[in-house]
Amino acid sequence: MHLAEVDLPEEAKRLLAEQGYEQLYPPQEEALRKGALQGRNLVLASPTASGKTLVAELCALKHVLERGGKVLYLTPLRALAAEKFEDFRKYGRLRKPEGGRVKVAISTGDYDSSDPRLARYDIIVATNEKADSLMRHRAPWLEEVSLLVADEVHLLHTGDRGPTLEVALTRMMQVNPEAQILALSATVENAEEIAEWIGADWVSTEWRPVPLREGVLYRDEIIFRDGSSRKIPVEHRNPSINLALQTVKGGGQALIFTETRRIALNTALKAAQALSKSLSKSERRILGEIAEEILSVGERTSLSEALAQAVSGGACAHHAGIHVAHRRIIEENFRKGFIKILAATPTLAAGVNLPARTVIVNSYLRYEPGLGRFEIPILEYKQMAGRAGRPRYDEVGEAILVAQSRDEQDFLMEYYVCSKPERIWSKLAVERALRSHVLAVVASGFAWSEQGVYEFFSRTFYAHQYGESVVKRPVAKTLGFLAEKGLIAFEGARLKATPFGKRTSELYIDPLTAVTFKEAFHSGRGNPSSPVALLHLVASTPDMAPKLYPSRRETS
Repeated sequence: MHLAEVDLPEEAKRLLAEQGYEQLYPPQEEALRKGALQGRNLVLASPTASGKTLVAELCALKHVLERGGKVLYLTPLRALAAEKFEDFRKYGRLRKPEGGRVKVAISTGDYDSSDPRLARYDIIVATNEKADSLMRHRAPWLEEVSLLVADEVHLLHTGDRGPTLEVALTRMMQVNPEAQILALSATVENAEEIAEWIGADWVSTEWRPVPLREGVLYRDEIIFRDGSSRKIPVEHRNPSINLALQTVKGGGQALIFTETRRIALNTALKAAQALSKSLSKSERRILGEIAEEILSVGERTSLSEALAQAVSGGACAHHAGIHVAHRRIIEENFRKGFIKILAATPTLAAGVNLPARTVIVNSYLRYEPGLGRFEIPILEYKQMAGRAGRPRYDEVGEAILVAQSRDEQDFLMEYYVCSKPERIWSKLAVERALRSHVLAVVASGFAWSEQGVYEFFSRTFYAHQYGESVVKRPVAKTLGFLAEKGLIAFEGARLKATPFGKRTSELYIDPLTAVTFKEAFHSGRGNPSSPVALLHLVASTPDMAPKLYPSRRETS
């Protein structure tokens, strides 16, 4: 389907054509055939770079320009919210039916506010947590939302972010049942089940704009999924860096996913040292200017100096701990092709659009503070692999796992390369998540009785998967805890939050954290005159978990 055939105002189609859009990808065509522009709920599950965001943009333009609607776009990460905000800002040139221009806003922080300014905007990009907090504060403009886009909806399966997204979607379906829901997901086994939950049709496809070759590297040889192999010349002792250098030699860029932030930075510095020898004079000059830009923006720290050092050699690191201004500089210059090798933590796989010809997964293990090392899910690997191949630049993308032995090479091929992603399962019953969300349902007035709370949670994805009767027991246990600790109170059949409970919910903290503070101050343990006692108290709360322990070097 050609863009000119899409049912949108001509002004919008001209603007999209200026951005280089001409022909729709097959998943985009299928989404439109399933009624995305007619206001029907839809789950679009497809690989990275297959055009899911454009479908959301087309739907948003339809709602704002033709129906005078309001759009709420949810993302799991602030970095992804910033990227989507930039994607939508270009539509500020367009005029709405009443003559005013399209207004786009971003909201990712300050959970203790209903953010009334957002009522003036047509397209609002927010993190899942911010949207959840807006619903807790009963922001009036939420009832005006005509399109809700949930990006990276497959993250429903994560224990930290999944429950918040699930409850936000459940609340939105209750507050505004007429609003269209567009859920964007990676390719997962049970996209149909997610669609059934939100009353939607679904499109699930493996189609990619750039073909993907997946393989496993051991020493100097890559074995690919189809059984073919390729020898890699050895110029560097680190297999990941060596493969990245070969990619750059062939005119491409490489993205190395590492286990930790520290490893990402060290990998970038080592790659830059090796890569700098092959840079041209003009490349050195441009990279030197980028390095100076990094040093001139924000506070000068040991991290910014290390980033500048890496950039001057043509490589860099990318992770959530890097200053947002520095991340923008790094992302912009990787997209332009000036930075050749990027070493990143898996945060980058969760959404930020930075494809490369070769994606190298340095380790299939992940370290989490408080949990130790564990094997990453297949879905997470597939998300990383999906970054391989730049549309319009690469004929094929390669995603390569690095093995430490022949046995591990066989394991990685069978378990990750040749396997399908796991099914998505709700994590709403996680005790910490349930404490917070049960309290929020009561404190924000979504339920006024015990039965009302059960009815709310009976609409969740958790209830859809496990059955309503299974939901009731953990919810009842949580209500008992909240009542015992003075966060909610029963007045006959009526249920309401106490002032303590309401404020806890508004502040967006774990109810157990609030209870810990309250009990400490009542017992005298939280001595306001003792900074050490207060710091110890804060450090003992669930909101400060997982605990970060100093390394041996830091304590020696």
